[in-house]
Amino acid sequence: MEPRFNLNTNELGAKIGKRFATTSAAIMQSSLPKSVIEMVELRASQINGCGFCVDAHTKELAAAGEPAVRINLVAAWRESTVFTEAEQAALALAEEGTRLADAHHGVSDETWAQVRKHYDDDQIAALVYLVAMINAANRLLVITRTKGGSYQAGAFDQAAS
Repeated sequence: MEPRFNLNTNELGAKIGKRFATTSAAIMQSSLPKSVIEMVELRASQINGCGFCVDAHTKELAAAGEPAVRINLVAAWRESTVFTEAEQAALALAEEGTRLADAHHGVSDETWAQVRKHYDDDQIAALVYLVAMINAANRLLVITRTKGGSYQAGAFDQAAS
């Protein structure tokens, strides 16, 4: 399958994309650890089947020095011993916030309590926006059939500046 449409070469798409990038840059500037940001984005992207985003976030984690075992186990984090309680709370929020249609109660009180235990208010704000933004990005790229495989680590940083 070939990509259907390039939002960045369309004038309106590029204009909207710049605002999208500004929100993403604000999340990246929060005190939320970069590894947590990338793991949350990776997990949501795995659930949504976004090849481009899975490619991008695995490469960003690797470039940041995350061991392969942690990157590879994000998809099975509940059955793994390599994530902290704080990371597990963020991954649970990512899953429940992504699977709204599957989880009739949305984000559970138990998950929310774990997030509150491990993150301050600014970090929680960043996490909530992060889950919303990666889900939006996944939808944009899946709808337009943007493929994974060509992402170069650091490209998001260059685009945000």
